Amino acid sequence: MDQKTIKEHEDFYYNELGYKVFTEKYLLKRGYCCKSGCKHCPYGYDKKTDTFKRTIKKQS
Repeated sequence: MDQKTIKEHEDFYYNELGYKVFTEKYLLKRGYCCKSGCKHCPYGYDKKTDTFKRTIKKQS
């Protein structure tokens, strides 16, 4: 994925502490789970248990 195509409010937003938070839409476009425990992880990864809790959502 080309970094130049990332759009604020669509692919990410800044939280109250100023950190960049990627959206579910962006994470699906990226195409894989990084196992970092992302807030909007569409892959269902749980960092505490190191497991996937749900199936992958299809991008429409």
